[in-house]
Amino acid sequence: MDAFIRVANQSQGRDRLFRATQHACMLLRYLLESKADKEAVVLKLKRLETSVSTGRKWFRLGNVFHAIQATEQSIQAADLVPRLCLTLANLNRVVYYICDTVLWAKSVGLTSGVNREKWQRWAARHYYYFLLLSLVRDLYEILLQMGQVARDRAKREKSSRDPPKYSVANEETEWLQSFLLLLFQSLKRHPPLLLDTVKNFCDILIPLNQLGIYKSNLGVVGLGGLISSLAGLLTVSGVRWRGAGLSAC
Repeated sequence: MDAFIRVANQSQGRDRLFRATQHACMLLRYLLESKADKEAVVLKLKRLETSVSTGRKWFRLGNVFHAIQATEQSIQAADLVPRLCLTLANLNRVVYYICDTVLWAKSVGLTSGVNREKWQRWAARHYYYFLLLSLVRDLYEILLQMGQVARDRAKREKSSRDPPKYSVANEETEWLQSFLLLLFQSLKRHPPLLLDTVKNFCDILIPLNQLGIYKSNLGVVGLGGLISSLAGLLTVSGVRWRGAGLSAC
C-alpha cells in the first residue's frame, strides 16, 4: 500500500493543474456565454472542461487508500481538537472517494444499476462535511497561532522601556486593530496555513451549491475552484504544515 500511495501522491500536482484548467474553463464559459458571437468558443470550453474532468477522475482513483492511511495517522495526533477534526474529516474523505469511484465506474460503463443522482448527492454531502471539518481545524490552528503572537508581543512590550501610548481613538478601535494585527501576523508567519484556509473556503462553495444550501452561479464556482486550485499548487510545491496533507480532494 505504501508504494501505491507514493505513486498516488506524485499525481497530486498534475491533478491540481487539471483542476485549475477545469475551473478556468468554467469561469471563462460563464463570462462568454452571454455574448452572441462566442457560441463556438463556449462550446469548445465546455468540451475541454468535460475532458479535463474525466482525466482528473483517473488521478483520484487511488486517493481512497491515501485517505485511509491519513485517517490512521490522524488518530495518533496529540492535540484533541485536531485529532477529532482530522479523523472525522478523513473518514468523510474516504466515503467521498468511494462515491467518486462508483460514479467513475458508472461513467465508463463498468457498472449498471447505479443511481447517479443519489451517489452524486452522497459525494457532495461527504465532501461538504470534509471541508467543514477542515475549516474548523484551520480556525483552531489560527487561534493557536494568534495566541502565540499575542504572548510574544506581550513579552516584547514588557521588556521595552518605552511606555505604551494611549488615546481615546486607540481605546475605541483597539480591540479591532489588535485582532486584525494578530490575524495578519499569524498568517504571515504560517503561509501554508493561510493557503489551506483559502483553499478550503473556496472549495466549500462547490458542495454548498450542489446541495442547494447556498446557490451560486457558474462564475462564482469557477472562480472559487480556480483560486483553490492555485492555492493547492502552491501548497504542494511549497512547505507543508502538520495538517496540509488533509486537503487533497
